[in-house]
Amino acid sequence: MAQSDIVLRFHYSNDMNVDTRNFRVYQVIENASERLEVYRFSHPTPGHTTPTTIYQRKNLDALVWETAGRIEWSSNAHATIWFGVDEVPVKDLRRVKNSTSQSRRFKVSGNEYKWKINENGHDLFCVDSKDKQVAAWFGEEKLLKITPRCANFLERIVVTCFLNLWFKQLGRW
Repeated sequence: MAQSDIVLRFHYSNDMNVDTRNFRVYQVIENASERLEVYRFSHPTPGHTTPTTIYQRKNLDALVWETAGRIEWSSNAHATIWFGVDEVPVKDLRRVKNSTSQSRRFKVSGNEYKWKINENGHDLFCVDSKDKQVAAWFGEEKLLKITPRCANFLERIVVTCFLNLWFKQLGRW
């Protein structure tokens, strides 16, 4: 039996004054009555001296929240991302091949992936080096669908999706 895609729903506050770097991620489980919260992204209020987005992952074995990493923003457009102890400049998670490129590349364990904007101009999708789709973002539903083979680097997919959405919102695709 083939495994199903991992389906995640991003949930943002309805308060227009809340920074969109504050959100929660729930796993959508077919036929389940409750939502399973798996990630929390927390960003301080505007004017904070060291604006750092902390993201936590729920340890489903111990049922406790653990800090998975952070994003240290030097400005709204520049940041350093921490995946545990691994430090990665945002430019390495959003590399462009040339100045007209409409994709943003990143590497995981030596393999290259790239996020692209869908033809509708709103949704995103991620492909591997063989141009095979591994993830897709559906903006209207705020859903991120990820193939099971990406489960071992799920966090990279979630964080790079978020970063690309953030920069797209800023008009800096």
